[in-house]
Amino acid sequence: MAFAISKLNAVAFLVTLLLISIPFSSSTLQQDFVQCLVDNSDVSFPTTASFFSPDQNATLFKDELESTAQNLRYLTTSNPKPVFIFEPLYETHVQAAVVCAKKLQLHLRIRSGGHDYEGLSFVAENETPFVIVDLSKLRQVDVDLDSNSAWAHAGATIGEVYYRIQEKSQTHGFPAGLCSSLGIGGHLVGGAYGSMMRKFGLGGDNVLDARIVDANGKILDRAAMGEDVFWAIRGGGGGSFGVILAWKIKLVPVPSTVTVFTVTKTLEQNGTKVLYKWQQVADKLDDDLFIRVIISPASKTTKPGNRTISMSYQAQFLGDSNRLMQVMQKSFPELGLTKKDCTEMSWIKSVMYIAGFPNSAAPEALLDGKSLFKNHFKAKSDFVKEPIPVEGLEGLWKRFLEEDSPLTIWNPYGGMMARIPESEIPFPHRNGTLFKIQWLSTWQDGKVSEARHMKWIREMYSYMEQYVSKNPRQAYVNYRDLDLGTNEEESDAREWGTKYFKGNFERLVKIKGEFDPDNFFRHEQSVPTKIG
Repeated sequence: MAFAISKLNAVAFLVTLLLISIPFSSSTLQQDFVQCLVDNSDVSFPTTASFFSPDQNATLFKDELESTAQNLRYLTTSNPKPVFIFEPLYETHVQAAVVCAKKLQLHLRIRSGGHDYEGLSFVAENETPFVIVDLSKLRQVDVDLDSNSAWAHAGATIGEVYYRIQEKSQTHGFPAGLCSSLGIGGHLVGGAYGSMMRKFGLGGDNVLDARIVDANGKILDRAAMGEDVFWAIRGGGGGSFGVILAWKIKLVPVPSTVTVFTVTKTLEQNGTKVLYKWQQVADKLDDDLFIRVIISPASKTTKPGNRTISMSYQAQFLGDSNRLMQVMQKSFPELGLTKKDCTEMSWIKSVMYIAGFPNSAAPEALLDGKSLFKNHFKAKSDFVKEPIPVEGLEGLWKRFLEEDSPLTIWNPYGGMMARIPESEIPFPHRNGTLFKIQWLSTWQDGKVSEARHMKWIREMYSYMEQYVSKNPRQAYVNYRDLDLGTNEEESDAREWGTKYFKGNFERLVKIKGEFDPDNFFRHEQSVPTKIG
């Protein structure tokens, strides 16, 4: 697979190219890095296709930096920018990048899909200089039906993984994310929930092996990294233990017919009462049925300011519509589901439906890898143990109607999620959790109104404290929230660590201290090497 070019010639070619194309005054670090890469890698690479810097080509650099970022709040001119972006073509390039960053005292940020809610995969507020290692060119997916497994490289999106599985089989799937542009490298390290989690658990529960680069530049598989580290990387959050190169995932059986529906209720259609009932039944429904609720303000009429609350019940059922109707009539008749609301399709088309693709889109659209959601936003998360009472919901609606574009998504738990122990992987939100909430405030005018929207979501979050999990108030690590706390000299990481990981946090810290004692892999909310 290597380019047919000798190491000596590669050195001369790359360094000469850099000297010609980059102004010397600001390119020394990049030149040193490239020289070091060549010295430490067995495979050469075309520099112009692998490196992006503002000195080389400011437009290309900007395009590359912004290419996968979801949260535009971290792409303003005031946010720190990397010295350059490096896109490895082979695993040996990643190894060399770690070795060279260490040697040159460069801080690394690792990006696979760019979906980090606080921009931690592409922005470093307190680390200078820093570079981005972007894994988007390491995206091979190899599906092996004989072993019921697949190897997926970190730069592949979850949509690509789904597509490659359905290329081989219409009756195999994988229980991971709802957003098809998620990079699988960073997705699974947070646990990775999706619409089949009530049947099969999280994506992280269905990982068989992994390949990572450690802080010494060595590639380790499950056997070489050991069971402690393998446990830590399946839900312990990204950017703490190493660079994920690839995951070996376990495929799960899916039926040839899957049914989906979306039924919307408003306040005027007894929406609050229906939602109160959903809270009581969503975690107890048939394991094949996942019904999430997408909640936002909506216009009652064309008159400005005349708004209500819209609650859309979006479902995926692993079976046909006849059986779905039986389940719904028995367990959740209050929704008023009819056969007309139901659409039968293949599993891959149901994945696309949940992800927001139009029904006419072909599965190949999953290969595009582009996010359907790009906004300035602030997000938070909660886990709910007891139904939120009607008066609590009415107080929430009042606050939602005061904000421009708020959104909340409620995802049901129960089923397999309640049967897997809290300590099985670092993701601890299991038995006793009714549902998870994602909170969002979005806006389009950047810094102009940012303070107002940030104030709103923090006040709304404070209001909801009385209705959600306590001691600790739990949060989902893949919905990163720096309001919970950051790694600073005087701070105690338990303030945020126990919210994401509960009792698993101390084990994560112990593993981190043994595996990466110099804290090479770090960011504002990475697992620290010690507590206190």
